[in-house]
This record gives sequence, C-alpha cells and structure tokens, in this order.
Amino acid sequence: MTCPWTWIDRTDALEAAANALSASRVIAVDTEYNSLHYFREKLCLVQIHDGQHAYLIDPMAELDLSPLSGLFENSDVLKIFHAGDNDIRIIKRDYGSTFRNIFDTQKAASILGHHYLSLETLIREYLSVDFKKKKKIQRSRWEVRPLSVEQLHYASLDTFHLIPLYLALIKVLYERNLLGTAERAFQEIAEVMWHEKRLNPTGYKKLPGYHNLPEHEKHRLRNLYNWRYHKAQEIDLAPFLLLNDRLLMALARAEIDLTDPIAISQKTTCSTCFKYLNELIPLLPEHPQESRKQGIITPPQL
Repeated sequence: MTCPWTWIDRTDALEAAANALSASRVIAVDTEYNSLHYFREKLCLVQIHDGQHAYLIDPMAELDLSPLSGLFENSDVLKIFHAGDNDIRIIKRDYGSTFRNIFDTQKAASILGHHYLSLETLIREYLSVDFKKKKKIQRSRWEVRPLSVEQLHYASLDTFHLIPLYLALIKVLYERNLLGTAERAFQEIAEVMWHEKRLNPTGYKKLPGYHNLPEHEKHRLRNLYNWRYHKAQEIDLAPFLLLNDRLLMALARAEIDLTDPIAISQKTTCSTCFKYLNELIPLLPEHPQESRKQGIITPPQL
C-alpha cells in the first residue's frame, strides 16, 4: 500500500499546501512527536491528508506554521484526528493555534461502545482493511533528519484511512442518534490545552526500596529526585536519561564513590550525568566521599 506525498520544509511550499488544503471540506491530521527522550514533547512532523494526497510538514525546519493555524481555525474544513488530544495540545503549545470543527475517530468509537479503540482495530472492523502500524517505526527518533524510507512510508499512511473511517463512524453515530453527544465530546477535545509538567513533591517515595532507607538516606533521595526534575526541565532531557532511578537510589545509599567515574558509569545508561556531579555532591550530606575530595570531577574517557 502506498500513498502519494509531498515533503514540506519551506515556507512558500507550506503556504501553497495550506491554500490547497483550505479548499477541502475534510482533511485528516496527525503528528509525530518524541515524548521519550525529552522533558517536553518535541513536535517532529505534521501529516495532513486531503483524501488524495499527504503533506508531510517538517517543524524541525523552523518553518513559520501560521498558514496551518489558519487551516485549523477554519470552521468550514473538518479536521479528522485519531486520539488527537495530544496532537492538539502540542500544536497549540508551539504555534498558538485554535482548533474548530474536529472529529476524533477514537472518541467516536468510544461513544459507540467499542472497547478496543486502536486505529488498527477500527480500520479492520469498519473498512475491512488489515492495517498494522509498526511499533518500531512509531517509536523511532522522529526528530533526526533525514527520515528513513520506512519512516516516510509510515508517516504518509498514518492519515490515509482516517477520512474513510470517519465516513463509516459518522453514519453509525447518526443512526444511533449520538451525533450531538459526539459533537460535544469533539468540542472538548478541540479546547484542550497543554500544561507544563509539575514536580510531584512526594514522587521519590514511590521509588523501589524507599521505605527501607534510614531517614538521612530518604533526605538524600528527596534532594536528588528534586534536582533531577529541575535539571531535566532546564536542559529539556527526559529525567531517566539524566539520572536513572537505580542511580538515584545508589547515590542516596552512598553505594557509589563519586570520585570514581567508572563506578558511576556501571550504574547509569547515560554519560550526561557526569557533567553535573559537582552539583550533586552538595545534595548528599554525610556522604562519605564528600569530605575526601572537592572540586571538578573528570568524566571517563569514552
């Protein structure tokens, strides 16, 4: 299965695409973003399909996406999403767009009483098409350029079935007199907003082994947990990539010699933390190594 597509990484091309799409009565919209490796989800790709052609729009090219905002705000153009609340949140966060006149296929299926709401399941049930999304591609590094052939193929097909699926679902909603209920639910999705993550002040208590720690080690763990959150936010890195939970616990228990980078490297999957060891030392009162060495700690030569 293939779908014709156009790659867009220039403002003039985006303006032309937005003008063409604004003439459509119905379009399908999806995004690819990386929420695993970053503190804040990074928008990596916007896919829009008009029923005939897919446009793959590259936010990493630092485009002015205001032409898309006009499209999203246009109440004469119906925008089809599948589980679109996060897509809408992230686009609003990055570009200040407003969304009017949307239809969400996952929400529609939920209103109709379906328990299995994946796009693959609904396409198979309503369109009799065996559509499978490769998890490996879905979870790949979408921010890395150039995208692979597999990624481009995946992205071009991601919105391919949404318009036919919408047509099938809206028919059943109408037959069951549920259109009004669905429209109210879609309006709620259109109004969702992105909110900055907040530190859970007691989240460190949920780490495995917390309740077995003596009080002074619990205090260290709290310091480390809070520092990790704020530093990850500052540098836009997933907290577990900065310091994983196992390393947090090992530092709290004073199981690691902070002057030995090799010992630390055996406890963590990311060398980024070496840059911040001198910020960590003051967080560990009564740490046995604190009084033995001060100053800069040199990371290992990898």
